[in-house]
Amino acid sequence: MPGIIVVGTQWGDEGKGKATDQLGGEVDVVVKFNGGNNAGHTVVIGEESYALHLLPAGVLNPGAVPVIGNGVVVDLDALFAEIDAMEARGVDCSRLLISANAHVIPSYNRVLDRATEKKLGDAQIGTTGRGIGPTYADKMNRIGVRIQDVLDEDALRRRVHGALYEKNQVLENVYGIDPIEPEAVTQELLAYAERLRPMVVDTSLFINDALDRGEIVLFEAGQAAMLDIDHGTYPFVTSSNATAGGALTGAGVGPTKIDRVVGVTKAYTTRVGEGPFPTELFGEDGEHLRELGGEYGVTTGRPRRVGWFDALVVRYASRVNGLTDIVLTKLDVLSDYEQIPVCVAYEVNGERITELPCDQQGFVDATPVYEMLPGWSEDITGARKFEDLPKAAQDYVEFLEDQVKCRISSIGVGQSREATIIRHQLV
Repeated sequence: MPGIIVVGTQWGDEGKGKATDQLGGEVDVVVKFNGGNNAGHTVVIGEESYALHLLPAGVLNPGAVPVIGNGVVVDLDALFAEIDAMEARGVDCSRLLISANAHVIPSYNRVLDRATEKKLGDAQIGTTGRGIGPTYADKMNRIGVRIQDVLDEDALRRRVHGALYEKNQVLENVYGIDPIEPEAVTQELLAYAERLRPMVVDTSLFINDALDRGEIVLFEAGQAAMLDIDHGTYPFVTSSNATAGGALTGAGVGPTKIDRVVGVTKAYTTRVGEGPFPTELFGEDGEHLRELGGEYGVTTGRPRRVGWFDALVVRYASRVNGLTDIVLTKLDVLSDYEQIPVCVAYEVNGERITELPCDQQGFVDATPVYEMLPGWSEDITGARKFEDLPKAAQDYVEFLEDQVKCRISSIGVGQSREATIIRHQLV
């Protein structure tokens, strides 16, 4: 079972960090293949809680090699700040490898990101302002700065000057911001060159060699299926492919190397930022679920929007990712409810549908159709076998499994690494 992809099935924040960390004890290589420091994972080990942003969750497992793949965009300020913070807590980051082809987030793209969001006003997308989108746009426009450029001063200077020739005109004439000095940006990035150099390799070659040796490689997604640039709720999405296909292009491996695709699913639903969310809860109901789940962004601290489980969303994610297994997280959060609604269909313009609408307006107009399931009042955080759960909790899990058409192989019943029920082994 050498190649395993782990993806989110909703709008992110499903607990992929914990799922990856649990699998990471059994794997040899953990690859982050998309996104940047615009999303985070929280991993709890014993009494210690770790917030990861750019670093793959595998950095917490001393037996695994953490890899930042070519599909990631890297803020070098954020990367080395995160490494320093982790090493100050005794976490060894010396095994980290970074693709020479990964793109760098220059400071001018952070300026452009924030200026764009501000100008959009009420129509803003809800980005984190960390320069992720402009950097992916540079990649597509072939004016990006890559990790390998930082190690070559002449190439770096050419790239930065070329990019700023156009961007300074936009900053000055559209946003009223003073132009940015290209040489200052060049020197900012060059300051990291020597520290970066030992980490930079052909990660595609490294990963494929590991797979060919029969080692277990785990591919870790940032964000989630409904934020995927192609398959998510466009335009309220991230700027990369957060689905399983993104693992192949973002790491440089072929589909024949993948044996299992694991989707991480929260027992309810959350999202951050703007965009449609049919099962969203508002007012006291939303605040209650938010507080129960501790639903605040790892990277931004923003309150997450919260709602009931949407079976249409997760079934869709199962299809576009080709899921073989689901890891269900935060089941314990629902222990406070006498009844738990599950969205099993939408009504759109008077018609009942059981698959996601193919047009965005249909998704915006969707009214959820709920099936009510009995809740449970017991504390389930100590459960370690499926049979330890109250009957109503077992029924809830089996109902979701039937709705999303994919087996639920693991159930999270608490924050810690140990608070997990394994129904089917993933490794």
